[in-house]
Amino acid sequence: MTRRELAHWARQPVQAAVGLVFPVMLLLMFGYLVGGGRGVEGAYVDYLVPGMLALTMAFGLEGTMLAVTQDLDKGVIDRFRSLPMANGAVLVGRSAADMLQSAVGLAVLTGVGYAIGWHAHGTPGAFLGAMGLLLLFRFAMLWIGIHLAMVAGKPEMVQAVQILVWPVGFLSNAFATPDSMPGWLGTVVEWNPMSHTATAVRDLFGGPGGEPGHAGAAVLWPLALLAVFFPLAVRRFARLGR
Repeated sequence: MTRRELAHWARQPVQAAVGLVFPVMLLLMFGYLVGGGRGVEGAYVDYLVPGMLALTMAFGLEGTMLAVTQDLDKGVIDRFRSLPMANGAVLVGRSAADMLQSAVGLAVLTGVGYAIGWHAHGTPGAFLGAMGLLLLFRFAMLWIGIHLAMVAGKPEMVQAVQILVWPVGFLSNAFATPDSMPGWLGTVVEWNPMSHTATAVRDLFGGPGGEPGHAGAAVLWPLALLAVFFPLAVRRFARLGR
């Protein structure tokens, strides 16, 4: 199933390229055009790049969501049901392909970060740990997207449903510190799972905005989301043909 998704990318390279270029455009826009850095001590680019890495892991789910709904809409799933495979194989194959693309996206955005003056000041082990936290967060968000895609059911409904994911990305500390926000908004931002991931990653990178003690929450939040949405998605998929 993973090879099937990778074959789709080979036939539609523009879609994969757009997914890689869009976060780069956001990074350059916020780093140079919009500016920002409210409440940030130190170089803003050292604060922004880890936040953008986390934001990229929350966004870009529509490709996977569309692929799932298109398979459902075209009846491809019915053919897969006649094959000797586990109920979740189609979804796991799609998620594995998405994770490969996410890893490439992280590498590209990290390279752009270095090109514009960002540097990771931690150890190589801390750097790999930060990347692991980012990919774990992506994996959790991915299964939320897969479940929402099956709830939507139709490709034309994906755009409406994926808007539910946007608050996770924008109500976070990706671009500014919670201390610089109104009290109630700062509290919401601090509780956001993505904010925990971004803060933990900044700490591992040794940049501004990092605080020790967030790594545990950056692991527990995605695991809790996976514990809820992974079985929900697999169970809903198993019931589609009944």
